[in-house]
Amino acid sequence: MSPRWLGKCPACGEWDTLKEGAVLPSPGRRGPVSVAGPRAIPLSEVRALAEERIPTGVSELDRVLGGGIVPGSLVLIGGEPGIGKSTLVLQALAHMSASRPALLVTGEESPTQVRARAQRLTASCDAIVVYPETRLEAIAELLEASPPGICAIDSVQTLTSDSLESAPGSPAQVRQVTAELVRIAKSRDIAMILVGQVTKDGGLAGPRLLEHLVDAVISFEGDGVRAQRVLRALKNRFGSTNETGILEMRMEGLVSVDDPSDIYLAEAGERVGSCLFPAIEGTRAVLVEVQALVGPTDIVPPRRVAGGIDRTRLAQVLAVMSRHAGVRVGDQDVFVSVAGGARAPDPAADLAIALAVASAARNEPLPGPVAAMGEIGLTGALRPVSHAGRRLRVSADHSVARAFTGPLGDSVEVGVRPAVVHPAVDLKDAIREAFRPVGG
Repeated sequence: MSPRWLGKCPACGEWDTLKEGAVLPSPGRRGPVSVAGPRAIPLSEVRALAEERIPTGVSELDRVLGGGIVPGSLVLIGGEPGIGKSTLVLQALAHMSASRPALLVTGEESPTQVRARAQRLTASCDAIVVYPETRLEAIAELLEASPPGICAIDSVQTLTSDSLESAPGSPAQVRQVTAELVRIAKSRDIAMILVGQVTKDGGLAGPRLLEHLVDAVISFEGDGVRAQRVLRALKNRFGSTNETGILEMRMEGLVSVDDPSDIYLAEAGERVGSCLFPAIEGTRAVLVEVQALVGPTDIVPPRRVAGGIDRTRLAQVLAVMSRHAGVRVGDQDVFVSVAGGARAPDPAADLAIALAVASAARNEPLPGPVAAMGEIGLTGALRPVSHAGRRLRVSADHSVARAFTGPLGDSVEVGVRPAVVHPAVDLKDAIREAFRPVGG
């Protein structure tokens, strides 16, 4: 390119090879630019598209996703090794393969290993096509040539691109692989499930860009001791992130748990240091058991151990109990946990924690099945909690005789309440009423 006419090209040395033409200014320069392309339009003129959902056949997974997988979307499922990610994906593919082509790209297992897992499941996996491959280019060629309706990648950290020389699972490889899979899924309208590995800290392996590129991030939690597994939505462009799914691992695979309260209350009873708490998990209420143990210690300062609840919140509840309710455990160890591996991070669990600790400190069980919900302020006063109607309804469904709460609004229906509901003003009043004999 030359700003003036030249008979001889200074680059190649040939004569009369330069052609005259106009150079348009770049977008970064000022000045009028003629652009022939899409125009900016008001959002009101944009035509809304109906979201088609593909049910996975696993009701708890569908609950977390918002009803199923949206075609053209990417769902990332992350969890610790051995938690059951591959089993969950295989079960979902088995159900969806009955209505659309399903492809399983496996980079960690051979087809023989996948077949052995499929034989243990009750669902039929015969229609699933298995492709053992780790090269991105080969996978992309297959997806472009014959796009399936649903595709699962197990796992995304095992794939590599020939354009990069870094090792599999490196940030550069994961970024390149995921970006290409996003392009193919969006252009070919393929619903895609990506299985992701996690680090020792519990975070998804690879760059944070991985979570930004996909449409939904599902955390698959559990441990090797309990059979229960928990699905939590950390990101969902097509649904809520407040939903939680409960599954149970059995010999025939993962089974959805319709009523998680039955699992969490397996050991509940009229015992010292026990109080029930109606927790809110997404759109449903779940009854869990808060357990407490208080005992003397020679360690200074005494231990404060919390499981399933916030440790700082526990320390605050103990301080308020000592100052405003006369329950002093400053020279004793206090252990508080939510039974069954459940979690109760909601401040509404404050009152249930306080009653469980008071029961353990007095070595006296709460009379009758008791549920409690209420946020405790620093002054000892109880605050109202959200979704009180749903919390009281699940308590009544599980034959809870008495419920202790903070102030209740008029919107809570009388017909869904337990037999006795005591809206306490402060913590001292709630503890006094909780230990009063039933009918006394």
